Amino acid sequence: MSFRITLLIACLFAAPSISYGDDSPRGLRPPFAWTCSPPLIAPEVRAKNPSHAQKDPTVVFHDGAWHVFMTVKLEGRSAIEYVSFTNWQAAQESKRTILPISDSDYYCAPQVFFFEPQSCWYLIYQVGVPGSNKMWVAYSTTKNIADPTSWSAARPMLDGGPQDHRVVGGLDYWIICDAERAYLFFTSLNGKLWRMWTRLSDFPMGMDHCQLALAGPFFEASHTYKIDGVDQYLTIIEEDGRRYYKAYVADRLDGEWKPIADSDTNPFASWKNIQMEDGVANWTDNISHGELIRSNNNQTLTVDPQRLQFLFQGMLEKDKRNRNYGQFSWRLGLLTAVPYSTGN
Repeated sequence: MSFRITLLIACLFAAPSISYGDDSPRGLRPPFAWTCSPPLIAPEVRAKNPSHAQKDPTVVFHDGAWHVFMTVKLEGRSAIEYVSFTNWQAAQESKRTILPISDSDYYCAPQVFFFEPQSCWYLIYQVGVPGSNKMWVAYSTTKNIADPTSWSAARPMLDGGPQDHRVVGGLDYWIICDAERAYLFFTSLNGKLWRMWTRLSDFPMGMDHCQLALAGPFFEASHTYKIDGVDQYLTIIEEDGRRYYKAYVADRLDGEWKPIADSDTNPFASWKNIQMEDGVANWTDNISHGELIRSNNNQTLTVDPQRLQFLFQGMLEKDKRNRNYGQFSWRLGLLTAVPYSTGN
């Protein structure tokens, strides 16, 4: 009996006996299970600016096309690369463009969204400042997401200076907004998730009020979303080692985060709860820095709990051996959640 059939039977018959408590939102309930596509976006074969990894994707669907921004690992530097396509099967062969938004050798880990109060697209990312150990939380804007040359040059939202209240060592910056505030979330490499905020009318400037949002055994790449249909938010955070994702929920963006899938035995997405699509050879047992497919493109970052998909970076654990972090050969694939059934 295949894993998929076994998994569906288990969901149908075991679900009524599972107790979720009050912390699990309707329609977003553990245990999670996923099917995995083949690699969809891999390094492009090219003589100029050859890449050895595609990482940290952020994605929106707009005007009939997918728009993916990702870190590309080049010779001696990291940059942000863009690709657009109408269907996932065409992703690998579609035209790539390295965004000309910074002269730094390090600008990466993008997030894209449409900021409705200003009627423009924002790209949020991190930029190394030449000749210094500082890192900007940077942003660029455009009115036309389909033109990769139209983005404005990198500007600092936070610049690492004396008025910058970030915790030292922060990375993987993420914006999400409610009706009044824009929140900036990021992790530090000591197992802490931090948040800052500014008034919506002041965005992208004015980030302050740095607070500890969550602490625990996790690593980086935290992403936060509004859950459609309920007054709750979802944060997913990556764990180190053989990479996998944990999940937490809260009633408010400045509220208390509670775990719903926070271990390797009860993960949000890991090697333990994914199965390759029929006919796809196993290509990853790491579920690393990724982005949930959103049901809208705006600053609220809303996801549909009934149609979860997760664009992520993956590779096999055995292929990480005897390589340093910068040599890992990440590729991008898509997870699709196995539908939850109440058994009714």
